[in-house]
This record gives sequence, structure tokens and C-alpha cells, in this order.
Amino acid sequence: MNGRPIPCSQQELGSLFLFEKLAPDQLAFLCHEGRVEEFAPGPVYAEGDPATCFYVLLEGTLVLSSRIGDYDVETNRSSSRGVYAGAFQAYLGDRVRQVYNSSLRVIEPTRFFVLPAETFATVMHEWFPMAVHLLEGLFFGVKSAQEAVGQRERLLALGTLSAGLTHELNNPAAAAVRATSALRERVAGMRHKLGVIAARPYRRDTLKTLVDVQERTAERVAKATALSPLEASDREDALADWLDAHGIGDGWQLAPTFVQAGLDTDWLDHVAAAVDDETLEGAVRWLDYTVETELLMNEIEESTTRVSALVTAAKQYSQLDRAPYQVTDVHELLDSTLLMVSAKIGSHITVVKDYDRSLPKIPAYPGELNQVWTNLIDNAVSAMNSTDAGGTLTVRTARDRDHLLVEFRDTGPGVPAEIRDRIFDPFFTTKPTGEGTGLGLDISWRIVVNKHHGDLRFQSAPGDTRFQVRLPLTSADPPSPQEPS
Repeated sequence: MNGRPIPCSQQELGSLFLFEKLAPDQLAFLCHEGRVEEFAPGPVYAEGDPATCFYVLLEGTLVLSSRIGDYDVETNRSSSRGVYAGAFQAYLGDRVRQVYNSSLRVIEPTRFFVLPAETFATVMHEWFPMAVHLLEGLFFGVKSAQEAVGQRERLLALGTLSAGLTHELNNPAAAAVRATSALRERVAGMRHKLGVIAARPYRRDTLKTLVDVQERTAERVAKATALSPLEASDREDALADWLDAHGIGDGWQLAPTFVQAGLDTDWLDHVAAAVDDETLEGAVRWLDYTVETELLMNEIEESTTRVSALVTAAKQYSQLDRAPYQVTDVHELLDSTLLMVSAKIGSHITVVKDYDRSLPKIPAYPGELNQVWTNLIDNAVSAMNSTDAGGTLTVRTARDRDHLLVEFRDTGPGVPAEIRDRIFDPFFTTKPTGEGTGLGLDISWRIVVNKHHGDLRFQSAPGDTRFQVRLPLTSADPPSPQEPS
């Protein structure tokens, strides 16, 4: 928006704190190269537009705001003469993206001294070369420090996840190894028992009956359901008594295996009816080997399935085999992240998933959203670990008008009121030294707001802290890769 041009006064410029040390010829140069404009109430420039001018307030009131999701959030309001806005980083040239970092509007007739960005850059380099070097060093030094610490933040997260994944993989892998070793022994026992059976003069129909009983027993194992400890104990006692009553020694050793397989005295009665008394003990012990073999194969299958699920979750979390920007299911991302950080969450924290599965897929950067989930979950777990009572982490998804809401709620002590205005600041952390970089929420905010045009906010009270991420449901053009992440 262009204002009404009016004459430039060197005396007025010289009265501003920004220009009070300039020589008369320098003030004359500024008046010649710049201009004074008066703006009616309304917008002056918009966030994201090319930064073409440097604005200095002469009279009136300006308001600066930043776009967060669907909202313009006011960041500054001032009537102080000499405050400036606009292309104040023009001296950095094409080393940074020269766009307005916020929107500027005025709420009353307001006058600005307006200097073209190219002229402002020239003035800075020619009149204040040492200051420019210092400012450049400060700007790029802070940026490099943020990138370095951000990389360390990601490496720390990766180390935590790697340790957790190693722990999670080790359990099912070790179980599969143990089950395989035990299975080898049971198969050897079955071979021995088969040799014993083959050496005895069993009739053909008896052998067929044994094989049929074996098949039906294997089917029974596959359909077995878990019993309560009391029910299992009662059934073991009943089976042990049945085995003793039928002259089968060490029944107390066989009973637990049969109970785990879902067998009961009725089933053993069925077996006893199918074979004669001479064959019964051999048949029961043959079935014991069958049951143990089936149970061990089930354990191996469950363990390898668990390993496969963990590997799939790791791929889903890292997004190594997927495009950086795609339409994705947020629930898949949340599930993979929760699985990857499950070791850190621990057993003392209850995780509740309150998902609205009817929500559509959304356009997003999945790998970076996983980083956001990791940071928010880590903060919630740390808050609840600060007490001895454990807690509950609730992950909720819902529709919020044209946005998808992802909420992380913890039952920790809450965010103290005196630091709530600072928690999104870079390098601010409440964690002990060495446990946090203070960039987790800053990185999360930039990923959600800058890269996804969403919104990240929180509300907190003792026992109820909620971090809420809102992401657009509709497709949008991918943000520029130069934007911070």
C-alpha cells in the first residue's frame, strides 16, 4: 500500500534517535534518496512479500503482527518516534531471503520515512562498515549456533530412540533364540518318541487315531485363550489329579503345559477313549511334545512378528523410504513415534490413545512431524517423571474446523506461570544441565508453523497440561525449502 508523499525534513530526521549522530550531508542524502509518506489506517505491507523498503516511524501508531495458522498475532504496537520495521536485514544481501518477516499496519494516520532497501544496504555498508561486520557475525553466528545445537538435539533424540529400539528389539529376539533352542530339544524328543512308537506293535488304526488326536490337539493349541491365574491353577490341579489317577507319573510337570494349550480333563477323557490303556501314557506324552512344539512355534512367531513390527515402525518413523512431502495418515505417525519412544515412556506412565479415526489424511512432512511428536512426548514424560506418582499421557486427535488437532495431555505438575512466555524461546529449558538443549519446542514451533502453516499452543494447570498442534486439512503448496525447520 502506498502512502501520500510529503516533503522530507532533514531537521525532523536528525531529531530521531536512529539518525541523531548523522552529519548534515548524510541527512541530506537520506532525504534525497528516501521519502516521507503518510498512510491512512490500514495495511502497509504483508508478511512474506518481497522486502523492498525500510520504514522509520515519524508520527502515528504502527502495529506489527505475525501469521500463525489462520490467525494474525500482534507482536508489537508502538507510537515511539524512530522505531523501524521492514527491510532492516537488507545489508545481508542475497545471503538471506529478503522478505518481510511480519505484517505492518497503522491504526491512525501515520507518517513514515521510507528508504528503498537497496539504498539502506548501501548506506549501512558505506557509512558503518565495522558495524555491518559485527552485525553479520552476530546474525550468522547465532544462526550457526542454532543449527549446531539443533543438530545436537536431533542426535540426542536419535541416540535415545536407538537405545530404546535396541532394547525393544532385544527382548523378542532373545525370546525367539530361547524358544528355538527349546524347540530343538522338543523335536529331538519327538523323534525319540516316534522311534519308540515305531518299535512297538501298534495296530494301523491305533497309529491313525494317535495322528488324528495330535492334529486336533494342535488345532486346540491355536485356539487357546489366556486364563486368570486362579483359573489356571485350578485347571492344573484337576489335570494333575487326572494324570495321577490314570497312572501317568509326573503329572504335575505335564499339567501346566496342557493348561497353557487350552486342554482340560474333558479333552484327556476324549484321548483316553480313543486309545487303549496300554497306549494311553505314550499317547499323552506324545501329545505333550506336540503341545510344547506348537507353543514354542507360537512364541517364535510372536517374537519375529514383534521384531518385524518394530522395524516397520522405525521405517515409518524415519520416513527413509518415503517422499519428504506427501499426503499422510497422522495416526500412523503417532503410533510409530509412541512405539519408538515406548522404552523412555516406561511402565509407570499410562498411554491413552483417543483417536478420531474418521479424520482424513493431510499433506505434510511426515518425518518432521514425527520429530514434533517426539519432542512433545519427551517433554510430557519429563514433566511426569519429576514426581514419583507416574502419570497418564493422553494423545488425542480431532477435527477443529478446517484443521486437524493433535493434542498431548499429561498429568504432570504443569508449566509455572512465570516461564510460560518463554518456553518457545530458543535455548530456554527447565531440564537439568546436559539433559536438554532448549531447542525442542523452538524446532517444533518452526516445523508446525513455518513448514506446515499450522499452529502450536499450550494450556497448563497442575495435573493437566495440553500441547495442541493444529495442521491444515486441505492441500497447500509445499513451503519453500529455505524456510527453517
